[in-house]
Amino acid sequence: MQGFESLIPLILIFAIMYFLLIRPQQKKLKEHQAMVAALRRGDQVVTQGGVIGKVTKVKDDSNEIEVEIAPNVQVRVVRGTITSVLNKTEPAKS
Repeated sequence: MQGFESLIPLILIFAIMYFLLIRPQQKKLKEHQAMVAALRRGDQVVTQGGVIGKVTKVKDDSNEIEVEIAPNVQVRVVRGTITSVLNKTEPAKS
């Protein structure tokens, strides 16, 4: 019984770490993946580098999108570097 009692604080610390750190981080990662998967042409986005631009092309087969950062200036950006979507375009109606 003495051995089990010494493990209780360790188990409590792990449980607290899970609910305060690990679980919220997993939720945030899922939300980011859903946001990146929902990117559409015309969305205004911010990259990790702080560049603001408008999505001009979404490549479904690769992990990149094309973003217009100035008139007639397009850059290819890895999807994972998009941190937020400022203005969302409405989905096309069928």
